[in-house]
Amino acid sequence: MGKAFFVSGIDTDAGKSYATGVLAARLLAQGERVITQKFVQTGCGLDTDAVSEDIALHRIIMGTGLLPEDRDGTTCPQKFAYPASADLAARLEGRRVDIDVISDSTDKLLASYDTVLVEGAGGLMVPIDEHYTVIDYIADRGLPLILVTNPKLGSVNHTLLSLDACRARGITVDRLVYNHYPVTSDTITDDTRRYLKNYIAVNLPGCRFTEVPCIADPGSYDPARDPFSDGLQPA
Repeated sequence: MGKAFFVSGIDTDAGKSYATGVLAARLLAQGERVITQKFVQTGCGLDTDAVSEDIALHRIIMGTGLLPEDRDGTTCPQKFAYPASADLAARLEGRRVDIDVISDSTDKLLASYDTVLVEGAGGLMVPIDEHYTVIDYIADRGLPLILVTNPKLGSVNHTLLSLDACRARGITVDRLVYNHYPVTSDTITDDTRRYLKNYIAVNLPGCRFTEVPCIADPGSYDPARDPFSDGLQPA
């Protein structure tokens, strides 16, 4: 069996999809058998049978094209039409998010791959139903977390709150990924990176710090030319 990691962000649009694709591409370049999974995809419109748009982005960055597990729905077994939280999108369709189906899909992928990166939906506290959130799923499943942050205003606050929430639930934060998008001033980018790197060194010594470049063209990403590339080996 392989190893699964859950990839979440400090907020919506933290850059989870790009970070997930980049980490997977780095592993592929090292000869790892890696695949990504989307926890839940919302905003699919009427074509909920189509491949998840986030999975499609991962494959572009990875340079693999769509995989059989994408086409048969294994990498994203829960898709909803409305662009909202998974809880609301499911309720609008008279459905619920079936976490057992999601977990079973991860286990199926783990039987064939060394590493499965499960990209979440939104931040850690996004509701799955009235009484269950994404962070509850991560804790119940015992998945190590990869948390994606960035240099935008408020990111330090959101990052520390997310890390505290993980600590309270006994979740292992494998690494903090510093996504260089959105582009802001060098002063803010450098200081935010410095602060967060120092914070985890003192407060989460087992957590590693990884950087992801700002990618203008996902299809042109090359791990060999990525100055931040460091792979993703378990702690």
